[in-house]
Amino acid sequence: MSRVYYNGQVYTGASELSQAFAEEEGVITAVGSDEEVLGRYAGVAAERVDLEGRFVCPGFNDSHMHLLNFGQALNMAQLAEHTGSLGGMMAYLRDYAAEHPPREGGWLLGRGWNQDYFTDVHRMPNRADLDAVSADVPIMLTRACGHCCVVNSKVLEIAGITADTPSPDGGTVGMENGEPDGCLYDNAIDLLTPFVPLPDKEELKNMIRLACRALNTFGVTSSQTDDYCVFRAIPFETVNAAYRELEESGELTVRVYEQANFTELPELKRFVEAGNVTGAGSRLFKIGPLKMLGDGALGSHTAHLSRPYADAPDTCGFSLFTPEHMKEMVSYANAQGMQVAIHAIGDACLDEVLDAVESALREHPRIDHRHGVVHCQISRADQLERIRALLMHVYAQSIFLDYDNHIVENRVGPELASTSYCWKTLMDSGVSVSNGSDCPVELPDVMRGMECAVTRTSMDGTGPYLPQEAFSVQEALDSFTIRGAESSFEESWKGRIAPGFVADFVVLDQSPFEVSPREIHSIPVHACYLGGSCVYSAGAGTAEQHSGVV
Repeated sequence: MSRVYYNGQVYTGASELSQAFAEEEGVITAVGSDEEVLGRYAGVAAERVDLEGRFVCPGFNDSHMHLLNFGQALNMAQLAEHTGSLGGMMAYLRDYAAEHPPREGGWLLGRGWNQDYFTDVHRMPNRADLDAVSADVPIMLTRACGHCCVVNSKVLEIAGITADTPSPDGGTVGMENGEPDGCLYDNAIDLLTPFVPLPDKEELKNMIRLACRALNTFGVTSSQTDDYCVFRAIPFETVNAAYRELEESGELTVRVYEQANFTELPELKRFVEAGNVTGAGSRLFKIGPLKMLGDGALGSHTAHLSRPYADAPDTCGFSLFTPEHMKEMVSYANAQGMQVAIHAIGDACLDEVLDAVESALREHPRIDHRHGVVHCQISRADQLERIRALLMHVYAQSIFLDYDNHIVENRVGPELASTSYCWKTLMDSGVSVSNGSDCPVELPDVMRGMECAVTRTSMDGTGPYLPQEAFSVQEALDSFTIRGAESSFEESWKGRIAPGFVADFVVLDQSPFEVSPREIHSIPVHACYLGGSCVYSAGAGTAEQHSGVV
């Protein structure tokens, strides 16, 4: 049956809002004033929905996150809520372990700690801290950024990590007094991969269900997600099958564009030769770009800078791949018609990414490649110009400003800080800049992300940082909608409320154009629709499974 939504404030991409729109079989058929749309459907058997003055916009698109990892994290100890002190976090972990004892052979897992928030100590947690929780149960706690973890002595024993274990390329085994301290950075985390218990396909599906339902509560209807790196030992075929089975059963309540993470050329070739190229799939589950992690994170001093860290002058961080290896991977993907999206937080890593893309396009020129930089945080003016000249896309995370405002200048120094997080400069130069959360690094809370984009201020009032880089409310809203659709070549059918576009939309209790910028984060999500089906309602919670979504 057709539905007509009226008496609302409907954002269509223009500054002037409409009042009403209609939807038939999951596709928007009309947009305009109440009089125009209701008049068009006068005498037609259509359900009429009074929006009661609420704000409606396209469904939100988180253009870089880790959906499967989010679902996994929802089943872990939630450390982000207890990271105010190391002592408090360990007390919570002991209580959590007592209430959720791991099954036989299982590990105690948690995610979300950040040592910069500890008020009782000024250091990373270490193996001794975790040993005090349990010396017998393997414990692994992942930092909020995902680029560092800490494990107890039991895990080091299981994995055979000793004082003689060399750090792998692109990673570091933390040491103290000549012995492993329990901290593993970036590629060193892979030393644990053969030993961490793996979920089966049904458990993967449950993680995806949990994550999708949570995303819907934030108004998210599209996720561009890096999933293959979560469980390296699980073949990509199994992950893809989990998604497609959920699609077939009507349980996939978020459109997924898979940012396919591969580290070695033979596995990437196997993926492509099996028909997995950018755009392959359906409107609910589709293969996206080759995704690579170029370097680490700012918070753990592993992002690769062109100069030593201002607050840790003994390191510049590091890249996870040699420039030659990155060029080889990007060249192959580009030659196969694949898009690439590469994580770069430090400016030295960004140089390597831009060199790889430039080299690949010189070998195999493409006009509309939409190769992208994920994060694009620490940058220099010359790099911003190269991004524009290479016609690249940028996947920003404005929500990172909530934390990074507190550390960026101390980490990289005032000179680099003055040209970093310059997403507005890129946008003004014609670069398409989408937005996201990097969830579970941050919650996929779009309204908080919008506020940070508009205010350049942390939730606690720190800032503003480079206020000239602030987005307008409209630019922020577009970065979570139509710009995200552009990053996945889908702007012709989603990301707008317009005739012919899919009826993916979110209903907010207030208009972000009408509240104070510092109040955007407090706007509640009233309802969320995917292909015309309600997948979340604030009054009813998450909707039941649906089928026939276009």
